[in-house]
Amino acid sequence: METMNEVVISVEGLHKTYGETVAVEDISFEVKEGEIFGLLGPNGAGKTTTVECLQGVRYPDRGKLRVLGFDPASPR
Repeated sequence: METMNEVVISVEGLHKTYGETVAVEDISFEVKEGEIFGLLGPNGAGKTTTVECLQGVRYPDRGKLRVLGFDPASPR
């Protein structure tokens, strides 16, 4: 039986601001292959900003992101 333990999403110290407003402050997590993962929080908690950074739609001010081993902020 194969184990699914490869990290497919890695977020380390993600920080994103919009002007003076801090949208995401120093979050870190990993999602491994086969895991079901969700982002939960109240309005304005930074869920959408986090996903947009993972998609490469927005760029973090600080932190390291990897999706399937690639940096979503790097040129395609």
